[in-house]
Amino acid sequence: MKHYSVLLNETIEQLNIKPDGIYVDGTLGRGGHSSLILSKLTTGHLYCFDLDEQAIEESRGRLESISSNFTIIHSNFENMSDELLKFGVEKVDGIVLDLGVSSPQFDQADRGFSYRMDGLLDMRMDQSQELTAEIIVNEYSYEELVRILYRYGEESFAKQIARSIEKNRAIKRITTTFELVEVIKQALPAKVLKQKGHPAKQSFQAFRIAVNHELDALERVVEKSLDLLNKNGRCAIITFHSLEDRMVKTMFKEASTVDMPSRRMPLTQAELPQADFEVVTRKPILPSQEELDENRRSHSAKLRVIERKGE
Repeated sequence: MKHYSVLLNETIEQLNIKPDGIYVDGTLGRGGHSSLILSKLTTGHLYCFDLDEQAIEESRGRLESISSNFTIIHSNFENMSDELLKFGVEKVDGIVLDLGVSSPQFDQADRGFSYRMDGLLDMRMDQSQELTAEIIVNEYSYEELVRILYRYGEESFAKQIARSIEKNRAIKRITTTFELVEVIKQALPAKVLKQKGHPAKQSFQAFRIAVNHELDALERVVEKSLDLLNKNGRCAIITFHSLEDRMVKTMFKEASTVDMPSRRMPLTQAELPQADFEVVTRKPILPSQEELDENRRSHSAKLRVIERKGE
């Protein structure tokens, strides 16, 4: 399946690209956002991060065909600040984070992300790490499984699914995606199985987040991204499920508000405390109907943007 960069034009438009600016794509993937950013730079530079070596190699040629003003860094985006310092970069003019799993990752059965294709239970973004979904499913306690399913998948039947996993793995180790799908189905009532949507979707999301520590990394990278921004610099984040969106929305709100002094204090408007940041998107930007028609995986995407205030 062809890979689509979700909310591509909307994201780059919101970044207000300066031709001589320094930009970061914290989630290179197949290079869609990076390519468009790079095409708008003259003397500026783009730094791209990704853990997926296959994605890096596939994107490198695409970027080289546009310009040489880029650097690819094989590292988690939460290491952004430290990695950029190695290149003498302390501040940047814009950051984009596309938090979705890329279509090619979903479409490769051996990566283990898809509940629609049979493959080994892997789900690692960084294939050099040891922790896999198979380890979590087969070795984590019932209590840990319930926590993961409920917290990261918002799965109403977390306890029942965890019990089903516990029961089945005692007979035989669960090693493939289809085996896990069947175990999940066994735990769900018939009325749920008849509902629209795949019954394993939320559970697979939960295990993927747990394997890759996605929410922990997201919280850290949002904090670091805000610290990195120059004045008038912007950070654009695309989320794909409510947990991510809620976290980004909350952190943007906290960064853009300050505690106001008592109204009884005789302060002029100029003396009132001001937040360092301003939320650009009061409501998230959603994909157009045209994009939704072309790419069904865009349907849950939300784009939020924040800017460090200038002088």
